[in-house]
Amino acid sequence: MDGVTLRRDDDNEHIAEIVLDRPEALNALSTAMARRMAAACAEVATDASVRAVVLSAAGERAFCVGADLKERNAMSDAEILAQRPVFRAAFGGVLDLPQPVIAAVHGFALGGGCEFALSCDMIIADGTAVLGLPEVSVGLVPGGGGTQLALRRLGPGRAADLVLTGRRVKADEALELGLIDRVVPEGTAREAALTLAGMITGNSPTAVRAAKRAMRLGAGKDLPSAMDLEENAWRTVAFSADRSEGIAAFNEKRKPNWPS
Repeated sequence: MDGVTLRRDDDNEHIAEIVLDRPEALNALSTAMARRMAAACAEVATDASVRAVVLSAAGERAFCVGADLKERNAMSDAEILAQRPVFRAAFGGVLDLPQPVIAAVHGFALGGGCEFALSCDMIIADGTAVLGLPEVSVGLVPGGGGTQLALRRLGPGRAADLVLTGRRVKADEALELGLIDRVVPEGTAREAALTLAGMITGNSPTAVRAAKRAMRLGAGKDLPSAMDLEENAWRTVAFSADRSEGIAAFNEKRKPNWPS
């Protein structure tokens, strides 16, 4: 539907999969697709039964090649400006999901495609992956979080290397730079992401969300402020029903049945 499909994993009902599903256009982000992405993320964010999210893509050639420049070429300046909040809502929807989000990247992940991946908590890429932020080569600046997310993930020098040159990097170099977290064999990124998501769903949903929030909000803060965020996360969970169940399950040598 409008280039984005939302579905549940067949083997684990606690995993939601958001699929960039416009393979005929290499999953280029159109206005309609951006609206659907924001709506799908809003739906997932409020669903307490979802404990982890995988962001994947249809087709064999690309995860996402960025904004649909064919659509944009026909737009007036006023239309481009009106499109801006729609795009921001799409990228912000992924970035703001309370559940852990894992990107499963194959093929080209350029511009907005790379930014969608950077908006996730973890990035798994297969050997076909090619990532980059080439916006400056077409007279633009990364506008889906690329400058800031690359800076936080890579540090200033490596972020500048990618953003200011607009160059593309293959999976092995992306791993070395820290742009991605794991490289897996060709054609297995989605499977690996679902496996990792399954591991996360076995843990306390309350604890996982609190830990994610502490890490996200703590990035870039001074250490005392960040430690206060961790304290708040600890208090969120320490007196919860999940804590009681987790400790009971450990002592009874069984899997927890999380109440949250």
